[in-house]
Amino acid sequence: MNTIKVLLVFHALLFAIATEAQNTLKKVYDEDINPIEQIDRAIEKAESEGKFVVCQVGGNWCPWCLRFADFITKDSAISKLIDANFVYIHVNYNPRKSEGEAKQQQTKLLMKRLHNCGRFGFPVFVVMDGEGRVLHIQDSSFLEEGQGYSQEKVLRFFKNWTPNAVTGNQSTSHLKP
Repeated sequence: MNTIKVLLVFHALLFAIATEAQNTLKKVYDEDINPIEQIDRAIEKAESEGKFVVCQVGGNWCPWCLRFADFITKDSAISKLIDANFVYIHVNYNPRKSEGEAKQQQTKLLMKRLHNCGRFGFPVFVVMDGEGRVLHIQDSSFLEEGQGYSQEKVLRFFKNWTPNAVTGNQSTSHLKP
């Protein structure tokens, strides 16, 4: 009986720590906007600026999504690379059926538009060009390290999907930081 109590206390403690960690991270997903319209606006902006779009798909319910948003904001090398090459948006994915039929339909359209990216788990990153074509879907588990993310892996991912890298314009004089 003591072993069961110890395990219950241990699980409760882990849950409390995870919940507290999630609560201290900034919520970055706007749950009130239409994600399809959000993507369309980002594509227009990316096209006018010669950038690509990165959709970080997930939600405020996802601790790993919030960790990634926090991680890229605090790492200056990563944030500079993103700012120079991408229109970066946090696309809210709401898997709850309790949100009603309209939201469920919107979620289906979102997943269709982003090539069923949710199959990789969350967060998941969808790289799109300035015309709205999906170029790449990145499973975030390959960017993890311990209980966070690897700067080296994250930088490699973003560098490999800059507009210059994709178009083959690899001269260092053309690469953005």
